[in-house]
Amino acid sequence: MDLRIFTEPQQGASYDDLLTIATATERLGFDAFFRSDHYLRMGDDPFEGLPGPTDAWTSLAGLARETSRIKLGTLVSSVTYRHPGILAIQVAQVDAMSGGRVELGLGTGWFEREHLAYGIPFPAKRFGMLEEQLEIITGLWGTPLGETYSFDGEHYTLVESPALPKPVQHPFPVIVGGSGPTRTPKIAARFATEFNVPFAEFADIPVRFRAVREACETIGREPSELVYSAALVAAVGSNPAEFERRATAIGREPAELREHGLAGSPAEVVDRIGALREDGVERLYLQILDIHDLDHLELIAAEVMSQLD
Repeated sequence: MDLRIFTEPQQGASYDDLLTIATATERLGFDAFFRSDHYLRMGDDPFEGLPGPTDAWTSLAGLARETSRIKLGTLVSSVTYRHPGILAIQVAQVDAMSGGRVELGLGTGWFEREHLAYGIPFPAKRFGMLEEQLEIITGLWGTPLGETYSFDGEHYTLVESPALPKPVQHPFPVIVGGSGPTRTPKIAARFATEFNVPFAEFADIPVRFRAVREACETIGREPSELVYSAALVAAVGSNPAEFERRATAIGREPAELREHGLAGSPAEVVDRIGALREDGVERLYLQILDIHDLDHLELIAAEVMSQLD
């Protein structure tokens, strides 16, 4: 079971904060460091999350040069932020800067307020944009050297692109996720190397995996070609008082966290991960909401990750 650290920097993190937790992620043996891709703090006070947002791909470029082993990526970038041709160049460049350790999570976006705050268009219908962006990005990367790539869609048009640069990795890891019952599984089956279920009820996770497997079979793709993952908030304490302190620090109730996340004692979390494994989860993204609590990562590495195969 891969354990990955997932952060929400828009809530309040500088690049130096991200570097500190990313290097701890690497040192402690976690598989990857991922971050959200948002431009506005969630909550009532947008000024609480100082110093303000960091750009996902700019910060990942820096981390690519300051780490050496962990995978790096977004969960997830929004199709509303960047033209697919530009995103393909950005991601390929950061992949090269990391020596082939970058992964792209891409989604439709949902947070309208951040679009209004920074003048980013927020179309009502975005699934078509997602499908076209995935086709363009994978098409650019998959075009043989010396050939050009063209695309004529409803949302984007590319004419005889040289389709450069290429990422180091081939095929490139592309993550698609979400809760849509029909369209999301079809898109994942066509384009993804990983399907992610974010912050779902535990009982819903195998249902969503099954929909993706069925979508793969419909188009003749082997379902086992995809990695099946989930993202869940993590709050672990070596004793009840420490767990309650960590729950309070992120504004959550201990009982609610146990019901919906990877929460409680290390033994409880190990048991929960075992149940998730039985439901088909192959990779877990641990949402760490208090990024300054590095002792939390130390505990998870020492008493949870060490107990997993």
